[in-house]
Formats: sequence, structure tokens, C-alpha cells
Amino acid sequence: MSTLNRYLIIDGYSKASRDALEVAGMQTAWNLYVNLLKRHAPDAEYEILLPSDPGVTMPTSEELTAYAGILWTGCNLCVMDTDNPSVAAQIELAKRAYEVGIPSFGSCWGLQISAVAAGGKVIENPKGREMGIARKIVLTPEGMDHPMYDGKAPVFDAFISHDDMVSEVPPGGTVLAGNDFTHIQSLSVTYKKGTFWSVQYHPEYDLNEMASLIVAREEKLTNLGFFKGHDDLQSLVDRMRMLHAEQDRKDLRWQLAIDDDILDDTVRQCEFGNWIENLVKPSLESR
Repeated sequence: MSTLNRYLIIDGYSKASRDALEVAGMQTAWNLYVNLLKRHAPDAEYEILLPSDPGVTMPTSEELTAYAGILWTGCNLCVMDTDNPSVAAQIELAKRAYEVGIPSFGSCWGLQISAVAAGGKVIENPKGREMGIARKIVLTPEGMDHPMYDGKAPVFDAFISHDDMVSEVPPGGTVLAGNDFTHIQSLSVTYKKGTFWSVQYHPEYDLNEMASLIVAREEKLTNLGFFKGHDDLQSLVDRMRMLHAEQDRKDLRWQLAIDDDILDDTVRQCEFGNWIENLVKPSLESR
């Protein structure tokens, strides 16, 4: 078995977008993935790639083989905007990962990248923005039997924030979960030599991070009708942060309709842990 224990974390946010999230009290997307990785693979090493920063050189195919796996964070870019050099470069990077056979995992932006790089399509969700908590995500029959969902309930809620969605599944793609708002909430794509497991939702978030994201997106969310104004938004944010700090608060759990699928790290991050155990480790045995 290979002794590779290095992971590449790709955070597509621009510096201005990263700074705006930090001002709102949120960790950077790459740091959330560091936390996720360290929880499930404590001895893992990692490198951060910021492809939207000026002057960044993208890894070659040969350089990608130095990693046990590739992690794609969420991002506020639009994968249809291929005139953006960062978007085009990230799609090409995902294609190279498929070609050399490096296992990948991603959330939100990562799912959309996984589809487009393998020949699928993404569109703006005609239902609008799905924000905060995605309700009643249901495993498909294929998802029920898929190793990414070992130990996961067949119906669950998850943190979410997106405008776009996968509209056409690529060759080698299997839909593993969906809900009424977004029919493709997770995918497994096997294309060329590689396999990419991804989810539209955010297992790397917690209540405090989602509260901070809502703060960062206040103007947009208010304009879209999610809140009547600042006080309305702040009331929700305050209760989310209180529940994050006191997770046994029955009143807040009930008021916010939040259960262990949101609050319990083990339940919420099940998919990522299964990716390490059921995709990365077997892949290393064959390398």
C-alpha cells in the first residue's frame, strides 16, 4: 500500500471574497476543509491551492500523483462562466485528476465541477437560491447502496448555500441523493481513471459558520426575500449561534427545526469519513 498521506485542498474564492467572509466571522473555505480532514485523518498533510489568486500555477498531471486525494471546497464562482480564467483552469484541473485517477471529494462548487469536468451540465436553479438548511434530502436507491452513505439515514437535512445546480449527469455519474428543491444533491462520478464523490450541501459547515455566512450575504438574502430586514436576520443568526453553543437546548432545536443530522459532527460529516475509508484507502492500495 502507498504511504501517500498528502491532500490538495482547492479553494476557488478570490481574495476579496475570502476577506469578506472573514469580516463576517466565517473561517475560510479551505480552513473548514482542513478541520474536516484533520478530524477524519489526523496524521494527514495538506497543501492549499487558491486558483483565483493572481499568478497561481495549477498542478500538472504528474504533480497531482503526489496526492492521496483532492478536496474541493465551496465557492461563489459560477461554473458556467468559462470566460473567467480561474473557472476554466479549475475545470481543466478536475479533468486532469480524472485522467490520472486521483480520488476527489467536494461540496457545492465541488459537485458542479465534478459534473462539468466529466461532460455534465450545470444551470441556474429555476427555483432560486437554496439557503441555510436543505430539508428532506432523500437517498436514491443507488445512494442507499453506495459506500459514501454507509451509516447515514435515508432522509436527512444539511447545510446549504447555492444558486446553481447540476442539470445533466455526466457519463459515469450516479445520482445518490436529492430533495424537492434540488434534485441532484449528491453524485458519484467515475470517469476515465478517476472517481469523484461530491455533495451539493456542506458537511464542513456548522451552525456558527452558517450563521456567519448569512451575515456575509445579508444584502443578497434580504433582496431575495429571505428576511424582512436586518433585525429579522439578526434574530435568526443569534438563535443559531446560541444553539451552536448549547446544543441540548430543546427550545432552540424545536424553534429552528434542527436535529442531530445538523448538530452532530459524526452524522453530518459521515460522507467525508466514508470517502477516506472507502475510496481513498482502497485507491492507495492499488497505487
